[in-house]
Amino acid sequence: MNNIDILCVGEVLIDFIGHQSGVFIDNTRDYHRYLGGSPTNVAMNSSRLGLNAIMVATVGNDGFGTYILDRLSSVGLNTDYIKCLDNKSTSVIFVSRSESTPDFIPYREADYCIDGEQISKETLSKTKIFHTTCFALSKKPAQDTILKKAEEAYNLGCQLSIDVNYAKKLWNSQDEAIQVIKTYCKFNPLIKISEDDMLRLFEKELPHEEIFKFFHDEGVDIVCLTLGSKGVKLSQKGKNLIQLPAIKVDKVVDTTGAGDAFWSGFLFAYIKKKTINECLDIALKLAALKLQNVGRLPDNINILSQLL
Repeated sequence: MNNIDILCVGEVLIDFIGHQSGVFIDNTRDYHRYLGGSPTNVAMNSSRLGLNAIMVATVGNDGFGTYILDRLSSVGLNTDYIKCLDNKSTSVIFVSRSESTPDFIPYREADYCIDGEQISKETLSKTKIFHTTCFALSKKPAQDTILKKAEEAYNLGCQLSIDVNYAKKLWNSQDEAIQVIKTYCKFNPLIKISEDDMLRLFEKELPHEEIFKFFHDEGVDIVCLTLGSKGVKLSQKGKNLIQLPAIKVDKVVDTTGAGDAFWSGFLFAYIKKKTINECLDIALKLAALKLQNVGRLPDNINILSQLL
């Protein structure tokens, strides 16, 4: 029985998000602490949407690690698959607060130490969606673990997913990143990318058709390209392109995590067997909600009833 809706594998972090809005890190004076990490956001959002979500990650045996485990548990997320390391500190990232893609400085220790023992074949056999990120794939041993387990999951009939949130400063080289992304694409994941991700990955602006072709040529059926305030485009192999506008927000408070909120909504609807258009609609509603809140989606909003 597939009773695990979504298995999120990758980075769990402490985000220190700048208190001053619209400035880069060099001009940020104060930071507020938040739970971060793209797959962590997706796992927490999914849990709060009523899905059975599991997070596979590694933290340090320290105050930040304790804070993370407490926060995840508070939304009912299963933390049995999170390893606590005595010899590594919990990874920390400093992030600027911005209306565009934020600037960040990573201090990574524990997050990339995910090993194969954390993900059993039995767990994968019960999983509907196996989700990860480019960030999680950027460093070994997590990279080797995730690629191996992704193939195992695919062979067991699991739907894969990835947020291609490429950042040059996390990788040894651009060539390595492209090769790893291509390897993951062999398992036909649902792809979530942004224009900024693609600009960083290819170091030039590509026409959207070329972005879609790159992934389709590697064996991917569904590619979702987020366009910030301009909305989203989705390409399904052999079908017409879908384009939807973003939902207007009166005041953008914080963009950090908006993409994760979008993808959480998309995967939630996908698991619920909604049409692709409905998946995008729910995704856009969740992203708009996130833009109006600093750090994460608000706890006191019944998101589910607003979306369906």
